[in-house]
Amino acid sequence: MGIRFDSVTVAYDGNVDNLALESLDLTVEPGEVMALLGPSGSGKTTALRAVAGFVRPVSGRVFLGGRDVTDLPPYRRGIGMVVQSYALFPHMRVDENVAFGLKAQKTPKSEIRQRVAEALEMTGMAAYARRHPRELSGGQQQRVAIARALAIRPDVLLLDEPLSALDAQLRSGMLAELARLHRELPDLSMLYVTHDQVEALTLADRIAVMDKARLRACGTPKELYRAPTDEFTASFVGGANLVPVIVGAQGVAFAGAELEVDTAGAAAGARATLCVRPHLVGLGEGPNQLVGALREIQWRGATHRLYVEVDGHSVMADVRELKDPPRHGESVTLHFAPENAVLLPAGVSHG
Repeated sequence: MGIRFDSVTVAYDGNVDNLALESLDLTVEPGEVMALLGPSGSGKTTALRAVAGFVRPVSGRVFLGGRDVTDLPPYRRGIGMVVQSYALFPHMRVDENVAFGLKAQKTPKSEIRQRVAEALEMTGMAAYARRHPRELSGGQQQRVAIARALAIRPDVLLLDEPLSALDAQLRSGMLAELARLHRELPDLSMLYVTHDQVEALTLADRIAVMDKARLRACGTPKELYRAPTDEFTASFVGGANLVPVIVGAQGVAFAGAELEVDTAGAAAGARATLCVRPHLVGLGEGPNQLVGALREIQWRGATHRLYVEVDGHSVMADVRELKDPPRHGESVTLHFAPENAVLLPAGVSHG
């Protein structure tokens, strides 16, 4: 079962001058994992709550599997939901928590036992069935919350920042578990809300980038990473160097240098923004050289990140760990290959 937003607009307190979500048109295909990615206040959680039935659009319709559910209460939509706070009942054991939705649906007792066991096995929590939430780690509690959502066998699973309360190691493990669940439940559609680009890039089949209550871009992780359509998407999906340039006949001009890049579709003399990912910027001489002063260097284990000021703009380079890194203020030469740059419409500001 898929999800479709048809020009969905949600307003705070019903005030159309105070929009939480504006004219969202978006389709999640059956069996697809769609990540809603964006900063706080971008509208991503509001979109998820509109699917769940917790907020009502002031205009537009929400469809699940072709069925208009806009006017249906949450309990009649047949969805599973996992939230950031886990929302487990502290006085109930793990198996009782997982059974809660099934009991609410008046599922026969014999079937409840079977489906609870299946959900706990699927999430690796079968051995903890008799424990209470207080006896579990954060990651284990989140697995129980996922098991509870899966026990009702939903066609759609909504996940609202489900890993944000976990530490980095637990988050990585849970991402792997969610990816495994997706493989084991290929017909289950997932709508995954996050502000973490790594989660979105790792898990999603497609990513919908949200900002200021509107959809900015939608595509596969590789599409949005390698060929972003605007500055916001470029900076929010993976991080990027964004510098202002002037389009020339054979390339672009920046910091007094002529840089060879693909300018197809751009008019000569127009202002534009050059986008290059930091890991595609090399240290030393090469094509498309940029010379500037080192302002900061960060050791990141296998790599160093260099922040180089070029003509008043900060350019980042992620290079293999340097045995003898340059010093602060030292002149540094960077380079990038023409095919590793993307030309974007000029934005309002640059770093």
